[in-house]
Amino acid sequence: MSTKEFAPDRPITFAAEREMPPMAVSLGTTLANKTGSWRYLRPVYDEKKPPCNHACPAGNDIRGFIALILKGRLAEARELLCETNPFPAITGRVCHHPCELECNRREFDEPLSIRALERLAGDKGYKALRAPHKRHEERIAVVGSGPAGLSCAYFLARRGYHVTILESEREPGGMLRWGIPEYRLPKGVLDRELALLKGMGIELKVGVRVGQDVRLEELDADAIFLAVGATKGLELDLPGLEAEGVLHGLEFLKRVNFGERVELGERVAIIGGGNTAMDAARVALRLGAKPIVIYRRTRAEMPAIPEEVEAALEEGIEFLFLAAPIEVLTTDGQLKGARFTRMELGPPDETGRRRPIPIKGSEFEMELDNLILAVGERPDLSFLPEGVELKEGRVNDPVLVRALKAPIFAGGDAATEAGTVVDAIASGRRVAEAIDRHLRGLPEPAKGEEPVLVPFARINLDYFEPRPRVQGRTLAVPERVTNFREVELGLSLEEGQLEAERCFSCGVCNQCDNCITYCPDVAISRHDDEYEVDYDYCKGCGICAQECPRWVISLVEEEK
Repeated sequence: MSTKEFAPDRPITFAAEREMPPMAVSLGTTLANKTGSWRYLRPVYDEKKPPCNHACPAGNDIRGFIALILKGRLAEARELLCETNPFPAITGRVCHHPCELECNRREFDEPLSIRALERLAGDKGYKALRAPHKRHEERIAVVGSGPAGLSCAYFLARRGYHVTILESEREPGGMLRWGIPEYRLPKGVLDRELALLKGMGIELKVGVRVGQDVRLEELDADAIFLAVGATKGLELDLPGLEAEGVLHGLEFLKRVNFGERVELGERVAIIGGGNTAMDAARVALRLGAKPIVIYRRTRAEMPAIPEEVEAALEEGIEFLFLAAPIEVLTTDGQLKGARFTRMELGPPDETGRRRPIPIKGSEFEMELDNLILAVGERPDLSFLPEGVELKEGRVNDPVLVRALKAPIFAGGDAATEAGTVVDAIASGRRVAEAIDRHLRGLPEPAKGEEPVLVPFARINLDYFEPRPRVQGRTLAVPERVTNFREVELGLSLEEGQLEAERCFSCGVCNQCDNCITYCPDVAISRHDDEYEVDYDYCKGCGICAQECPRWVISLVEEEK
């Protein structure tokens, strides 16, 4: 066969040649065209502060310890908490958790169970501590072993100071031991946390009443911290309060917590709406009484932790709102009942709450076996010279300072009137820092800039699904109202990790890599946990910021 038979009459044209016209081909790369010069907005990695962190009185890194729980690193989670709060197993049970009120997740479905997660880290991440190798010569005396005194001692011991705690009661712990019932804070948990302090070399002396057993000016110390708490119940101006059968809330709780048998009748009225009132009512129920809580405002104005009110209602405790006692009824010095008046709410008072006003002609009587007063507490400062006032931080009374020849500091409920365990712990840490600065001759820390908080509107909800809150287990009502077993049983590790997954991680990068995935210019890279933007090629389109689920990336204008 000859080649001529195959020669076409005209040039062969393939389909690809018909569809693809001739074009110029570059053998270089696009790296030569630095498109970043087009940019007028620059994306920057700028972590913000989660609102839960900001709301925590102790300053806990909440987002951080939850992230560690998610990875199963409970010991590290507890260590992180102990940077600001030495007793997470305690606050994980009794804190009023303002962090949960600010959790952005509450706007989406339900807030995280932050307190329960803190308890998980506190319980399961526990390990003994040792005294630091480096020790200072100075000695500090701490008067009072409540949460403020214990916290101050802990942070001073961490800094290498010799600390001695003086406690007037026969056992340490202050309000943690005798003011909080066993069903909320088991004594075994408290003793375990206190063992940490002994391991750090802190000396605890119990049964020492400053002002009686030893005078304040006799204390051999280079600095003194007064953390005596608010341990005296406030009185009401009522006739008949001296009658047999009238009790004060704190004293009642103290007697029960120290194992004393307290005889109550069947009908017991608790006057007040705070945490002491709730504890007294729930303890009275467990002692066989039928308590009724009487409060002069409505439930909305009650200062008690809402969960404690809910628990009391769940246990069947009766509440009477907008009523107040006006007289205690007695026969031969024995309580027989009380006369009350109905109240209505008027304009707000100095606390911001509406003032209760008696309604004329609304008086009524109630037969009672016991009346428990729980209307507030005040500090017992009888050991101090007359006229000396306690303020958080330094006590600047010249006569007292000269007598003691040592600086005096004060904190906790006696100086701040905050009235919560976590606030007292935070106060103790602040005072420890103040004492250290004074003894080391260090200046006051510079005031930092106000943190940028992450609002709910900045969370990219496209990356999250609604999920129910993991509540943890509790004893059923019939199992708990006849004993002092702990009511809340806590979370397992699996439950804790499931709950930790719900955290938005507001304002803090968790290496989701969305920015890398969505960058159209391939201008973002990650090296370990650090992200880098190649601004030579970033056009500032803002897609990375838009797709960041938790507002870690911000767009700022380029400088002209």
